[in-house]
Amino acid sequence: MSQPAASRMMADLERLTGVKLYERHPRGIMLTDAGRMLAARARRITQELEDAGHALSKLSSGVRGRVMFGAVTGPALEVVIPAIRQARLTHPEIELSVNVDTSDHLAEALVGGELDFYIGRLLGNIDASDVELREIGPEWIHLLVRADHPLLRRPQVTLDEALAYDWIMQPIGGLMRHTVELFLLHQGFELPARTISTASLLVTLSLVATTNAIAPVPRAVYDFYASQQGLGARLDYLPVDTEISVVPYSIITRRNDPLSASARLFLDIIEARLDAEGPDLRGWLSSE
Repeated sequence: MSQPAASRMMADLERLTGVKLYERHPRGIMLTDAGRMLAARARRITQELEDAGHALSKLSSGVRGRVMFGAVTGPALEVVIPAIRQARLTHPEIELSVNVDTSDHLAEALVGGELDFYIGRLLGNIDASDVELREIGPEWIHLLVRADHPLLRRPQVTLDEALAYDWIMQPIGGLMRHTVELFLLHQGFELPARTISTASLLVTLSLVATTNAIAPVPRAVYDFYASQQGLGARLDYLPVDTEISVVPYSIITRRNDPLSASARLFLDIIEARLDAEGPDLRGWLSSE
């Protein structure tokens, strides 16, 4: 900036503020007290503008922003938690908000704009034309018991023997309960004579750990809670001679509603993990 232009700008500032901002001396210009105060404020304002520019750039590139997503329990344990750990390292300025719930509730939250996407199933409570799906794979179910359950002392365990005990099941209408009951009926078994109904995983784990009750749970739930990573819980599963699986689940997004840059970035992390796992996703389970 030339000296005449700087002088005109300083004169304009003095007219705007109504105070003297500088004094001329033989060795140059010296700011008055008012001038020093205005200069300090101007430096802060300039820095704020630069910071805002950097923040807007990060927001548009996806490295900063908020991602609201949901998952049913199995994928939350198996994939979402590792993805969150990775995002904390590579993109720490993204704010992540995760809702772990059943698919029907997650679907309603997605359509209502409360979630960017969720990992679960598409049930009959929303219009399928409103969403897009990437199918992941089926889930596999373990019959969870305490580590010293009487049936574990036997060399082989049959479902008939397991049905003699209390079973902890989802409330009537839950997808997993419906799947387990259909499986038993199709295999020619009676339904459990004694059941405890609860949607709470905490209640389920507490009852299994302290009683002889049996609980059908996603394999990912067993893998997490029966391991040292899962606080070393004293849990095991019944090695019955047949496996139970539930229909596949998917990554579900709203149709014709592009994800924000940050949501797209986080979903890319999840999809990269999926691609690395390949087609065999037996560990990916959920608990509708």
